[in-house]
Amino acid sequence: MTRGPAVRSRLDRTVEHLRPQLVRASDVLGQSTRRLRALPDLLIMGGQRCGTTSMYKALVQQPTIFRPVWRKGVHYFDVSYDRDVDWYRGHFPLHAQLVRSSHRNQTRALCFESSPYYLFHPLAADRIASTLPDVKVLVLVRDPVERAYSAHAHELARGFEHLAFEQALEAEPARLAGEEERLRSDPGYESKAHRHQAYRQRGEYAPQLARLAELFGRERVKVVDSHRFFETPQEVYSDVLGWLEVDQTKPAGFDRYNGRPRLSMPEHLRRELEEHFAPYDEQLVPWLGHRPTWRA
Repeated sequence: MTRGPAVRSRLDRTVEHLRPQLVRASDVLGQSTRRLRALPDLLIMGGQRCGTTSMYKALVQQPTIFRPVWRKGVHYFDVSYDRDVDWYRGHFPLHAQLVRSSHRNQTRALCFESSPYYLFHPLAADRIASTLPDVKVLVLVRDPVERAYSAHAHELARGFEHLAFEQALEAEPARLAGEEERLRSDPGYESKAHRHQAYRQRGEYAPQLARLAELFGRERVKVVDSHRFFETPQEVYSDVLGWLEVDQTKPAGFDRYNGRPRLSMPEHLRRELEEHFAPYDEQLVPWLGHRPTWRA
């Protein structure tokens, strides 16, 4: 029987109302069986507002790729590292479930999560390398000018920003001054400015990728131009699955998620940001195998 829009809307509201209780129940179950659960073989580490949700939604369409229960990202290595690794393990499927899926589908099975702040947090990469020494890391990058503007709209809508875009860019150096040092010196510290108001710095991808290469090696870091992903999704998707050594056993649908309407960026700001990001963009060529599409 087909449900009408009103019924579906009521069901959606009911699920949202119950979500906190369901998440808590899932956490209890996950923790009670945590020693039987797998740790992730893949992390989508970022970047923020670069299509990570779209990639996440595409990957979970494969029956041998498993996500965390209830959460796209667990945020263990950035803001929850005061907990032990068994708490982290409790968010993932049972190891036996992966084994059954691998046998049934005759290809590798794995689990993963997506926490875009991992790429930018100054301690996350070292923590990941220590806890998950064999993990693969996937990073999506987009035009950093558009990324900054999109991130500002996102944080404005979520209540983490109150300044207009130009004023927020001007305030960024003062807001971030000393925050990375404090995060490094105090592992329990959480910085609103560093996580939510780094519009320019989070688009300087190359130094962040260099840190990953030092820790994981280039072969375990995959960088995807998100503009190519949206233009030719199946081609990029197949390449990612090949890198993961997972066969595509089901067709995948592709869509864009988390877009927000916004006004056009003032042209003088665009020019200034394009000039700022130009040297960082050029450093992406070895990672992508081509010039970034927004610079082509």
